[in-house]
Amino acid sequence: MKIEILGTGCPGCKALEKNVLEVICELGLKADVEKISDIVKIMEYNIMSLPALVVDGKVVSSGKVLDSKEIRKLLGF
Repeated sequence: MKIEILGTGCPGCKALEKNVLEVICELGLKADVEKISDIVKIMEYNIMSLPALVVDGKVVSSGKVLDSKEIRKLLGF
C-alpha cells in the first residue's frame, strides 16, 4: 500500500500526517508513506485544498484533517 500525504507544512498537514502514521502503526500495516510538500507535485493531483490523502494513487480526501476512525475507514479497516 502506498500512502501519500499532500501538504505544504501547515498545522493541518502535520496533524494529518501524525494521524495517518498512528493508524498504520496501530494496525500493523506495511505501507510506504510519503509526505509530499512540493507544490508542483501537489498540483499534479488536481486538488483545490490541503491537506490531502492519497492511497495507491487515488485522492481519498482533501481539505480536511481526518481523525483515526476516518482514516481506518478509508484504508478499509
